[in-house]
Amino acid sequence: MTDIFKKLIVALKGFAMGAANVIPGVSGGTIALLTGIFTELIDALNAILDVSSWKLLFQGKVRQWWQYIHGTFLFWLFLGVIVSVFSLAKFMEWALANHPIQTWAFFFGLIVVSAVYLLADIKDWKAKDAIFLVLGIVLGVLICTLSPTETPEDLWFIAICGAIAICTMILPGVSGSFILVIFGKYEYIMNAISTLNWPVLIVFGIGCVIGILAFSKILHWLLKRYERPTLLTLIGFTLGSLVKVWPWSEATKDLDPQVGSAILWCIVGIALVVVLETLGRKHKA
Repeated sequence: MTDIFKKLIVALKGFAMGAANVIPGVSGGTIALLTGIFTELIDALNAILDVSSWKLLFQGKVRQWWQYIHGTFLFWLFLGVIVSVFSLAKFMEWALANHPIQTWAFFFGLIVVSAVYLLADIKDWKAKDAIFLVLGIVLGVLICTLSPTETPEDLWFIAICGAIAICTMILPGVSGSFILVIFGKYEYIMNAISTLNWPVLIVFGIGCVIGILAFSKILHWLLKRYERPTLLTLIGFTLGSLVKVWPWSEATKDLDPQVGSAILWCIVGIALVVVLETLGRKHKA
């Protein structure tokens, strides 16, 4: 595999993460976990805050610093994320407004089969493993059944929204967009992206940078010391988040059920994950 092809693959994975993060109830972290880049992403973000990396930078060893923080990986990944978010914001607004049942069905299928693959990779189950899984499911259900609230549009609050939302965007099963829904800022931020409202986007972006760097440190620590219970809890979150993605939720209860098309799009979501997982396992082999 050529170097440029590897970079494009990383960018495509970033594009998929960005697409997932635009949808309330769908986690970019799930895509990262599914496509096999989750651990490297956390390691790279953690390296940015490592004292050793800054020593290299201040010593003028830019090349070594870039390699230490997985700079090429992060550049192409976030390039894909940014292109995805800006190109898909309008489309997602349109899809959710005009075809909500089919859109939610697609992501319902995607999340279900993602969770199945993740659970299949867990070997030698013990009673405490089930406890962590159930704990994650319960927490996921609780978070996803919270009601959206009215909140201010001041820039300081937008920065807070960015910091908290970006933390959940790298967690499998936890939707950053849904956090924005809870804060009453999902449509506000989507509109800012669509209309290029730069003051809002810049402040939101600053909050995101601060949040993701700080939280990645915590997540890196958890994965290093408690990898199995952490992953099981995250998978539980993935399953618990399904209550938000259910195609016939409160938001769509008054619409024609459109069961046939919903099942079709659910199958498309399942097929997409199966193809990606199959290709990923062949690549590893």
